[in-house]
Amino acid sequence: MAAWTWRFEKADGTEVQPAVQPEEFTTQGDAESWVGEYWKSLADGGADQVSLFEDTNKIYGPMSLHADAEDAQA
Repeated sequence: MAAWTWRFEKADGTEVQPAVQPEEFTTQGDAESWVGEYWKSLADGGADQVSLFEDTNKIYGPMSLHADAEDAQA
């Protein structure tokens, strides 16, 4: 079974420890729901962007955690 995980980064791509420690997710939807719930805390805690991985395969990212990004909430 695949494991879905997030990589938390500064704007320059260096990895940082997240302010909220995620679990290991069993589906992409669970992982995305989690980051949707905690993105503000993660951004406040020093992460600027996230990338989603399925096992060792990068699915997408980096995706900004800042509300002023182009995919800001409506």
